[in-house]
Amino acid sequence: MQMVKKSFILFILIWMAILIFMPKKAFYYKLEEALAKHEILFNEAHIDEGLFTLNLKQVTVYFKGMNIATIEEVKLVTFLFYSAIELKSIDIEDSLKTMVPQKTKKALAVHSILSPLDVFVEAQGSFGEMVGSIDLNKRKVYLDFNESKNIEMLKPQLKKSEKGWVYETSF
Repeated sequence: MQMVKKSFILFILIWMAILIFMPKKAFYYKLEEALAKHEILFNEAHIDEGLFTLNLKQVTVYFKGMNIATIEEVKLVTFLFYSAIELKSIDIEDSLKTMVPQKTKKALAVHSILSPLDVFVEAQGSFGEMVGSIDLNKRKVYLDFNESKNIEMLKPQLKKSEKGWVYETSF
């Protein structure tokens, strides 16, 4: 019994050490480098690294040199078995307001080891509320706009369902 207890404590200590000393900024810069190959660039005003988090403030997103969005705060959280990214106050540029909702208060994407091939997403904004999932195995996106308010610009891409409007696509 003592051996199991010591093994468990050792496992927890190693896990905590990995999480605390993980080079979060280096991972972020590697992600930036990978996205730059697809002409997606980020310009952040401030980066703050915590024990389990990485916070980015005032992030401007560029695609092919064009400013497409400003995000007030990006919060990345990881516990190795559970990871989440939370985006607060996303403002889309005026030139894109006919294609996507202009304001999103909050967006959240969660990945867990319990379902390793799924990413669960939810968002709240000027369009109402949206929940959905991304199936990485089948390469499908399913988004359910259950409390839709101002989605006129999205309706050509949405399907009507029993509960509201649904967006489905493959990638």
